[in-house]
Amino acid sequence: MIKSKSQLDDLEERMGFKFDKPQLLELAFIHKSFINECNDKNECNERLEFLGDAVLELVVTEYLYKTYPETDEGVLTNWRSALVKGKNLAHVARMLKLGQYLSLSKGEDRSGGRDKDYILANTMEALIGALYLDKGYERTKTFIGKHIIKFLDEIIAQGLHIDAKSHIQEMAQDKLGVTPHYKLIDESGPDHDKTFLMGIYFGDDLVGQGKGSSKQNAEQEAARDALRKKSWV
Repeated sequence: MIKSKSQLDDLEERMGFKFDKPQLLELAFIHKSFINECNDKNECNERLEFLGDAVLELVVTEYLYKTYPETDEGVLTNWRSALVKGKNLAHVARMLKLGQYLSLSKGEDRSGGRDKDYILANTMEALIGALYLDKGYERTKTFIGKHIIKFLDEIIAQGLHIDAKSHIQEMAQDKLGVTPHYKLIDESGPDHDKTFLMGIYFGDDLVGQGKGSSKQNAEQEAARDALRKKSWV
């Protein structure tokens, strides 16, 4: 919960913007779990998140379209997906220290909600929505460029825009004549917030592991791990 004007000032300084309507900034940090425990709050950040998601996608799409006129649509789509995906937004949220401003239920707070990727990513989108309503499109575009689009070169260099599962399947079939398969190694956490550890195998050989909030995400991380190691090449 944002408790003081000094906290607001600190956050605005890191963002590079001063809100005309600070109530929008506060609303961006009200998680839905908090509403059940607070009698004087009846609105959470989900509508701002909905708006921010659309604004973010438009800004990134416009940037890619104008900056890379010779690049085909399929590649631009992959770049955009990597920029706006939850993991990247959560990374940006951590850099801005957004977790400390969240208003959460006591249970969500105790379970580590301030550092969960999906909560931080949703908060990042809500913050973008609030900024758009307060400052308009151009100022929001500046913020997105400074804090999110700046990671594009790194994403491309590390191949984070590539569908790792498809890529390693093509490589494995081409070089080894095998098709990778995935197995669940472990899972932890409560039913509503599980973490899965998946392994990627070539035959009986474990060649990579990855964790994620879903089996699909964990499989992607396992495939990336295998691509980084390349012990099987």
